[in-house]
Amino acid sequence: MSRPIGSHTRTSGGLARAALPYADAAGSEAVQVYVSNSRGWALPPGDPKQDTLFRDGCGERGLPAYIHASLLVNLGSPTEQTVTRSVETLEHALRRGAAIGATAVVYHAGSSVDPAHDDKALHQLREALLPLLDVAAARGLPKLLVEPSAGGGRSLASKVQDLGPYLAAVEDHPWLGVCFDTCHAWAAGHDLARPGGMTETLDALVATVGRERLMLIHANDSKDECGSTRDRHETIGAGRIGTAAFAELLAHPATAGIPVIVETPTAPLHEGHAADIALLKGLRLSAA
Repeated sequence: MSRPIGSHTRTSGGLARAALPYADAAGSEAVQVYVSNSRGWALPPGDPKQDTLFRDGCGERGLPAYIHASLLVNLGSPTEQTVTRSVETLEHALRRGAAIGATAVVYHAGSSVDPAHDDKALHQLREALLPLLDVAAARGLPKLLVEPSAGGGRSLASKVQDLGPYLAAVEDHPWLGVCFDTCHAWAAGHDLARPGGMTETLDALVATVGRERLMLIHANDSKDECGSTRDRHETIGAGRIGTAAFAELLAHPATAGIPVIVETPTAPLHEGHAADIALLKGLRLSAA
């Protein structure tokens, strides 16, 4: 399927028990889940029965599945304990990804936090990330996808051009891909709302890392102005980016075949995501 569209999916109450009905109700063609607390370091083992049901259920529905690692992950941190926990969290997510049949694990690019740590951060990234990538590749675990941040806080990668030095730090390892988040790119200063702005940004992404590195898209509108460095998602078309930019996204050749995940605000159940998925499916049809 060209550009399957789905959402970040709830798992409270059991991975398969919660996520599969949610995906069905939202009209998802792809799913993304957390396998640990999004804002904590605890690493639960998972339920093998639920893992199997989820993996089989996604297979039956033809849903590619992705894991989003904890938002605390920061491989560039000047705090040693944070880096250690970040590596452990990614190792856990990769193992859980293999158990549930996930294609890849998304994590945020991280930041050096302290100006005094800027010169060390990319070297530290190399030392922490290369062994993870080597093991994942050797064992056939899911790939890792770096997601540029919204900027601010001395980010290691926020503009798409920042991915060049980031990938170079890990020797352009083949097991590291890219997740492009529209809200993050907008917050980092890419003017996606300007006619041609989304196309220009995706062209720059391809020029920087190559088309084959783009493996997942997070489609989120933004509550804030371009360059704000604020990561506040909004319903598609209701924010500052606007619907036309998402039409450009779904028409760009670099996004062909790439799953699109919405992480927008949702109603008490699935309705918000269902509306955004339906809107994006309509834009996809128009682009075709």
